[in-house]
This record gives sequence, C-alpha cells and structure tokens, in this order.
Amino acid sequence: MIERREQARTANGGLGSARAQAGRTALPDAPALLSTEDGLVVTATEKAAVLAGAPDPSALIGTKLEDLVERDGRATWLITRDGRTPVRMQTWPHAEGTGLRVTVLVDVSDLADDSSVLSSSADSEEHYWLIDAQRLAKVASWVYYPDTGVIYRSPLLAEFIGEDGAERADRVTSMIEITHPDDRAVAERFYAEVFNAAPGELVETELRNRDGSRVFLCTGSTEYDKAGQVARVQGTVQDVTEHRALEKQLRDERRRLQDAQRIAKLGTWEVDPRTNVMRLSNMLREILGLPFDAECTFECYLDKVHPDDRSCVRHAWKPLVETGEPVEIEHRYQRADDSIRILRVHGTKIVDAAGEDLYVGTAQDVTEQRAVVTKMQRTSQRFADLVNIAPVGIGLFDRSEKLVDANDALCALLGYRLDQLRGMSVRDVAHSEEPDPSLPAPGEPGVRRRAPQRVLVRADGEPVHCELHISTSVQDDGTEFWLVVFQDITERRRAAEALRYQATHDELTGLPNRTAVKELLGSILGRADSQGVAVLFCDIDNFKRVNDSLGHDAGDELLVALARRLEGSLPEHCTAARLSGDEFVVICPDAEAVGGVDSLATRVVALLRTAVPVHGQLVRVSSSIGAAVPNDCRTCGDDLLRFADAAMFEAKRRGAGKVSLASSALMAAADRQLHLEGQLREALANDGLELHYQPVVDREGAVVSAEALVRWPHPERGMLAPDAFLPVAEQGDLLRELDRWVLRTALREAVKWPARNGRSVSIAVNLAGLVPGGPDFVDSVADIVAETGIDWDRVILELVETALVDLPSRTRHEMAELAGRGVRFAVDDFGTGYSSLARLKDLPAQIIKVDRRFVAGVDGDASDFAVARAVVDMAYAMDRQCVAEGVETAAQFQLLRGMGVESYQGWLFARAVPATEFREIVAGDGINVP
Repeated sequence: MIERREQARTANGGLGSARAQAGRTALPDAPALLSTEDGLVVTATEKAAVLAGAPDPSALIGTKLEDLVERDGRATWLITRDGRTPVRMQTWPHAEGTGLRVTVLVDVSDLADDSSVLSSSADSEEHYWLIDAQRLAKVASWVYYPDTGVIYRSPLLAEFIGEDGAERADRVTSMIEITHPDDRAVAERFYAEVFNAAPGELVETELRNRDGSRVFLCTGSTEYDKAGQVARVQGTVQDVTEHRALEKQLRDERRRLQDAQRIAKLGTWEVDPRTNVMRLSNMLREILGLPFDAECTFECYLDKVHPDDRSCVRHAWKPLVETGEPVEIEHRYQRADDSIRILRVHGTKIVDAAGEDLYVGTAQDVTEQRAVVTKMQRTSQRFADLVNIAPVGIGLFDRSEKLVDANDALCALLGYRLDQLRGMSVRDVAHSEEPDPSLPAPGEPGVRRRAPQRVLVRADGEPVHCELHISTSVQDDGTEFWLVVFQDITERRRAAEALRYQATHDELTGLPNRTAVKELLGSILGRADSQGVAVLFCDIDNFKRVNDSLGHDAGDELLVALARRLEGSLPEHCTAARLSGDEFVVICPDAEAVGGVDSLATRVVALLRTAVPVHGQLVRVSSSIGAAVPNDCRTCGDDLLRFADAAMFEAKRRGAGKVSLASSALMAAADRQLHLEGQLREALANDGLELHYQPVVDREGAVVSAEALVRWPHPERGMLAPDAFLPVAEQGDLLRELDRWVLRTALREAVKWPARNGRSVSIAVNLAGLVPGGPDFVDSVADIVAETGIDWDRVILELVETALVDLPSRTRHEMAELAGRGVRFAVDDFGTGYSSLARLKDLPAQIIKVDRRFVAGVDGDASDFAVARAVVDMAYAMDRQCVAEGVETAAQFQLLRGMGVESYQGWLFARAVPATEFREIVAGDGINVP
C-alpha cells in the first residue's frame, strides 16, 4: 500500500498546483480529505492522518482515495499501516466549486461487535451464492462509486471480457474501449445515459465484445443520496449470444415458412367452435382478398364460397364438427373483387393448452394448378382425338416393344382387331424377309435422319411397306412409352420403283437406258475382274430412211422388234440397252466367257441383220457395230462408251453391217474429241465463237436477209468450220446450248444493221438442237428476242426438212404461236428428205430453200432442173417464198430467176463474211447481179 501511495505521488505531476489551491481551503475539524475529481488527495487533516496511522497529513497527500478506501459489499474500510479500520464515508463537492471534493471518514470500529462480524460472514456467504447464481444465469454485475472513482466488477465480468480486458477496465472509459469497434459509439451513449439517468430509470443496450464473438445485454441505473448526489452507478452484463442466435434462427425459420407459404400460396386458419371466430394467417387473408384487420367467422367465409360448392363444403365440414374427422375438399371462392379462386382446404380438430377444442387447417390457392391440369386434360383429349382421326396408323409401345394401344387406322392397316394387336411387337408382324424386324430406336431430338422402313405382313398375308416415325413420351403416371407412326408407303414404293424403272429404262423398248448403262458399267468396272468387260455400240444402218419414208410409228415398231431380238438371243449375263434413237449398246461383263469380243460382235451383227415386218411390209435392216474393251485399269464407263461410239463411226465409214474394234489410235482420237468437246464448252461459256453472215439478195441484188453461220477461232487449230465441231457438239449434247448462243449473238448483231429504203434486213439462224417440240422452245426464243430487242418479223428460224415431217399437234401449236408474233420458219435443204413433194403443203413454214444439190445441176441436168421447177411452182402455188441456195454461176442465177425464184444465196453474190464486213455490205448500194 505504501508503494502504491508513493507511486501515486510520483505519477501526479499536477499535485503542486492542486496543493496550492487547497492551501487556501478550510476542512472540517474531523478526519477529512480534500481530493480532485479523479480521487487524488491534495489536503488532509491531522485527525485523518491519525485515523489512517500516518505520521502526519503530508503522508496522505498525493494518494488516491481508491488506495485509501476499500469497499466490500456494504462495508467500507480505511486502509492503515496496521490493517484496516471500518469507516463510513460522506463526500460532497467543495463549497467554492473548484472541482474539489471533501470526504469525511467516521470511525465506526466501536460499532463492529460480534453480531456485525456474524452479519459480515453471512453477507460474504450470500455474496458467493450471488456469484454462483450470476454464473448460472450468465449475468455479471458492476458498481461504480463516484466518490472514490472505484469500479467493482463481479468475477463473471472478468470472464466475459477476458483477463486482459479486466485489467484495463479500471475506469468507465476503459470499459468502452473493450467493446467491438463498431459498437463503441453505442457504448459511449449508453454510459452517458446511465450516468444521467433519473432515479429508478433503467437504461438498456446490446454490445459485442472486442472480436464480435459474443453479444451482451447491458443494463445500468444510478442511485442518489439524500442530497441528490450520485451515490453509486450500477449495472449488469448478460451474455445473450445463444439467445440472439436462437432468435435469429427462429426469425429465419419463420421467414422461410412465410416464403414457402407465399410460393405455395398456402395459408393457415383456425376456428374457435365456442365463438365461431375464424382466425386467418396473413397469407390466407391475401389469398382471400380480405383486409388484415377484418374480423371473420366461419359463416362469413361460407358466404363467399361459390354457390354451386356451398352445400358440398357444409357437408364436408359436418364430420369435422361432429366426430373430429379430418376434412379435405376443393371448392371455389369468390373474392371481393368478384374473381374466382380455387382453394384446396385441409382441416382437423386439436385440443389447445386450455383443454378446449380448436379446428385448425390450411387453405391453398390451386387456381393456376387446376388451370394447368384442365389445359393438359384438354390437350390430352385433343391428342387422343387427333390420334383417332389420323389417317396414318399410330401405336403406343412400352419399353419391351409390346403394343399397348393403337388407333383405328393402324388396325385397318394391319387387318387386326385392337384386342389382337395388344401385346404384339413389330417383330410379330414383320415380314419373314425383313432383315431387321425390331422396333427402331427413337432419333435424337433436333437431328434429322431418314425415317426407318419395315416390311410388315397384314392378317391376310399381304405385305405392306411402312415408314416408321418414332418418338418417346411419358404418360401421366410417369411411365415412358414409344409413340410410333406407321405410314403406309406401299403405293409410294411402287410409284418410286416405277419412277426408278422409267429413269433407268427406255420408254419405247423397255431396255435399260443410258443412266442404267452408266450404273451397270460403274459396278462392273469397280470389281477386280473388270478387265474382261466388253461394250458393243450398235447403230441401225439407214434407220433415218425408215422414219422418213414410213413414218416415226414404223420406226418405233422396228426398234421394239430389234430390242426383243437382242433380249431373247444375247448370251447369258449380257445386257442390251438403248441409248437414244437407233443406238443400242450391248454390255458383256466377261467377253472371254462368250468366246471373245469378235465372237460376241459377230453374234450381235447377225441378230440385227434381219427382215422385220413393219406396217404390213418387210423392212430389211443391218447395223454397224463398234466394240471397246478397257485399255488399262483407269478406263471408266464413259471412256468405254466413247471408244465404242468412235469405233462404230469407223465401222460405218467402212460400209453397212460392219464391225470395228476400238484400236489405240481410235481411242486416242476419241480422247482428242473429248478434249475438243471440253474446249467447245469453254468457248461457249466465254463467247469464244464467232458468227459470219452470208447475204440473201433479191433479183436486183438488194440484201433482204442474211444467214448466220458459226465459226470457231480455235487457239491451236485456227478457224474451224462447222463441220469440224458440230459432230463434237452433237456427241457432247451441246447442240441446244450452241443454238441458243448463235441465236442470241445473231439477233444482237442484227439490231445494229441499218435499214435501206425503209426496209430492215432479216436474220436467219439454223436450228439443230433448239427445235420445236423440245423443252422450252417457245420460251427460249421469246426470251432471246425480248433480250435483244429485235423486231419479231426480222427473225427467220431455219429447220431441216426431216425435222418438220409428221409434226405432232403440240409442235405445230408452238410454231404457230411464234409465227403469230411475226417469226418466219424456213425449210432448209428442201428436197433432200424422203417425203413426197405433196408433203410440202403440210409443212408449217413460210420459206422454202431449194437445196444446193438441185441448184448446182439446174443448168446441166434436166432432172435437177425439173425438180427445182417443181419445188418453185409448188411453193408459189401454196403462197410460200422460195430461196435458192448455193448459187455460184450466172447461168444458174438466170435460170432460177426465170423459174420465178425471188431470193438467192451463194458465192456468186458473196461468201459468209465477219460482222464488220457485212455491216459495210448492208450500208452499201447492194450487190451486183449478172
């Protein structure tokens, strides 16, 4: 104690000024002390020194009151050198108000008899009981004595705040510092309110410890003495961490319950049968549209039940009231806004804490769920109706592929009753030759694939081809099943097979066509033993004469007869085919097996050298045959056909009924021709051809028209005449495209020609591929005329005589349509065909061109002269214009002019010249005539 007093004296540097002030202050004639606000003694009386056992008053100066006085419950002790003396303290502010306090110590040792000792002992025991009770209740306490500045803390408070905090909590301000940083402002406000609290006022707040791990409920109050001075400030600190955690948990659970009820649209209710009052949860009030403060009885609730459901609700409620049997019912409820909600109500009877009956339950708004269920039911019904009326068979199969249900269309498709089909699988009705009789697995969603097909057998044994469309679905009970649509494609397959047959077979003869030939050669040449294959290309000799003289029907009859001879007499495994016109092909996969290529060719020549009865007369025919075999492993089907075709032309050059085998030289020539064909295609695509124009003049030499003649400035072979590349175009199926190019180019050029004396020069174009009766003939000509802008009456389309013989009505109609617009048709090389002159009147043409062979002999051959005159006379008799072509001498010109020919074309007047030169001729004064 002495050491603490010495330390206090040393530590208080402001003691001198306080003593100087105290020296002027009078104290009572008693054991009295004068101290500063923080309890530092600055003056003491002699009696105070005697009572404290100090040698003189100066020994007490600089000591703190809390070091001199000790509180123990209700007892106060003065600490002396020999021990401690019981005293009573009285303290009051100094009269001069200088911030000093006067403390008088009254010795009460003469009052501390044995009974007080016993009382103190009892108080001490009670003190320990109180501490134990505080520990059990987790409540600590503290007391602050303003007169001494001493703070008493119960032991449990030290446990709450920790030893380190307890050591520093020797002042009220230091107790604030041991709270959580975020709570210190609250702590300062709390202590300020406690120290200024009115008598009997209790101040409360919650604070956390320094690390925030614990929560404490802090209370405080202030006691005042009779003079109105603060005698002491006391408080409690209760650890409520677990309580607050539990409260938070309860709040969270309540919130989750409320959220769940809100999401489920579920409210609770209870009815007191004694008062009939119905208490509703907030959620249920919200569902029913009732104000939160509105009272409700069961009768009020029942009044809002839909009239059609009210009796049902009463009936369901009766067992609950009479026997306590739980109730469950759905009914409609009409809200105040007249909207209708569907409620699912559950109720039961319980006994409350007072032993009274209470009806409790829930009410859930299931309006949306019922709407969804109704929609699903309607959808299911629509689906069922669609399945029943669907024209295709539909079956439901379980996971074991057994049929569960089917519509009438499937029963009709398979010829079974539904009770017979149930339990059957696709395997049970599959055709014996069906390679995969199982039910195909459903395809992946979003992945398109070809629908699988199965051949099934009807109850009557008839096969039926079905296309299966499969999807997985789920029944209402969650069972997965397969929905299978059986589409009858039997007729479609037959139609497809018919179309396939038409696509691969010649319509006239029924033989395989070019498409089938290419497929067959492709499959044969793809085998390892393909080197033995042989292809024979057969062309009927003089077949054109049969068509021209006897008609196309006779020619068709002849072709069918020859096809039957080939089909019935060729060696086994050999295939006869018709490519086009009078061209047949024989394919033999193994020539050695039939005696070699020569033997096979000889046999085919013999088959096609025969007399065939046609239209009541025998027609003798023969054929020229070209044969080809692979020259290396790279030979393809197209190569064999080209080589055999080239060999056939070689055989024709040698005479009718001949056979030629494609040699290496011939194959090389065919390759060159193929190369030339490719170049021709490129020239057509890139405008690599040229047109020359040969004028047609009248009797005075005036140019009335011009014939467009195509030329090919070949990059390697120079300028090629038509006879050098037209056969290539014909073999490459380019004639139609070539005609379009010539017609478009010629009309575009003719638009630029000047008119003479008000007359425009017409333009004539020979057509060989783009001919009447062909696809889009009229549209192609009309489009080109419209594109170039030329007048319709300047266009002349030249066709050979044979192209105009025995025209069908459709072709005549097309020609008449173009003639009606102004186009003129010319019969080129008239007289070279095999029709009689009497057919001239049937030709739908306005211009007749006498062939150059008759013109060449008109001045030296009486027969040619007679033919020419007959043609001219007949032309004028039928109001046709007549043009003589190939006029080369003045004598020919004079004789033809004498016959009455109006127009002339030939070298006598001008050769075919390029476009620029022809423009000069048209712009001139005409051509001199002899």
